[in-house]
Amino acid sequence: MTSVLRSTPQWRIWLVWSVGVAAYILSVTNRTSLSAVGVDAADRFDADASTLSMFAVIQLAVYGLMQIPVGLLLDRYGARPIITAGMLLMAAGQLVMAFAPNVGIAIFARMLLGAGDAAVFPSVLRVVATWFPAQRSPFIVQMTGIVGQFGQLLALLPMAALLHATSWSVAFGSLAGLGVLFAVLTFGVIRNRPPGRDADVSVNTETGTIQVVTSAADLRAGFRESWGHPATRLAFWSHFTTPFAGTAFVMLWGMPFLTAGEGLSPATASLIVSVFVVFGMIVGPVIGLLSSRHPMRRSRLLVLPVVAIQATVWLLVIVWPGSTPLWLLFGLALALATGGPASMIAFDHARTFNPSHRLSTANGIVNGGGFIAALIAIFLIGLAMDLQGAGTPATYSLEAFKLAFLTQFPLWGLGALMIVIERKRTRVHIGLDEPRRRRRERGQD
Repeated sequence: MTSVLRSTPQWRIWLVWSVGVAAYILSVTNRTSLSAVGVDAADRFDADASTLSMFAVIQLAVYGLMQIPVGLLLDRYGARPIITAGMLLMAAGQLVMAFAPNVGIAIFARMLLGAGDAAVFPSVLRVVATWFPAQRSPFIVQMTGIVGQFGQLLALLPMAALLHATSWSVAFGSLAGLGVLFAVLTFGVIRNRPPGRDADVSVNTETGTIQVVTSAADLRAGFRESWGHPATRLAFWSHFTTPFAGTAFVMLWGMPFLTAGEGLSPATASLIVSVFVVFGMIVGPVIGLLSSRHPMRRSRLLVLPVVAIQATVWLLVIVWPGSTPLWLLFGLALALATGGPASMIAFDHARTFNPSHRLSTANGIVNGGGFIAALIAIFLIGLAMDLQGAGTPATYSLEAFKLAFLTQFPLWGLGALMIVIERKRTRVHIGLDEPRRRRRERGQD
């Protein structure tokens, strides 16, 4: 088996990976395709802020709910048909979005998009695991995630420019066409495994170790045991607390806030969001390195400081009288950009303290934290806008946006409190700290 992997031409391995990553870039572009045209969407569908929030909320909910079914399908059929189906579903979603006559059809389009998006990244991870030597997979996975974020840049200024130069139907129809093209490309190039193998396995070419690659979580036996470990709960709350503000900003509310609220031009607003994307790609490896070097201090050294930085900079933006200066808005983008990389520390917690047989279950639990927080944040911001009578583009105001963004602070507060509690429980569980003694026991000393 090791000789089979070594005999596979390097150009073919990298070709398969490159096509998979290109599909992931398009997947991220589709995912965030409303980020630069949120105001246009509100005008087209005559949607208030709460309804506009539902586009992103339902899309993310479908994405999260599809993770386990996608894992099961990957285990049964492999990466090639699943990633192809994902591209076709996203193409169908964007085609429906291009001609949607009302909000209900548009939300259905985003559901199709979320379902297709859910299939792509896990499929690319399966490609990495089966085509690359096991000892190189962690680095390739990290590179896949970093390169894939270029899709957010494509969803900003180019998407808005195409829409304003042509029409809504042409812009979203073009994304649908790209989806069909990549469905053909992925089906034609990607294979489940290198030639000569009859199973999805990961091979360590240095030791000769062979391990079956699986994606599915064992819900029946694994969920209770995984959640019962305080480290899994620590990971859940770490992932809950760190990325949601950036997700809400880049997926929906950032561009309307910067343009309709702060009065920036679309080009300047896109530059600020682009800084968010690029800085996240830069800071990711740094946070990853610090996490690996200080495994027992991740929460205090990285997670909680990142939460504090995001909350502090947002508070400065909110209390700043009048329009926020440009330097502070760029500072906000830099602060929010730390959330995504910091959320990856949650998976380090899960991997460090959970046995391998229930790691996929633990990762599924952890991944749910970020989605739940993002769903709540996006919806609460929209609801707060509506309650202030500023739910449509004609009534958007800077003051309403600033008050609406205050709804993020209870989520940060809850998450930070639970991180502190579960960190202590984890340290006690693994023997690093003594259990807290009850008051009666202390009185007997």
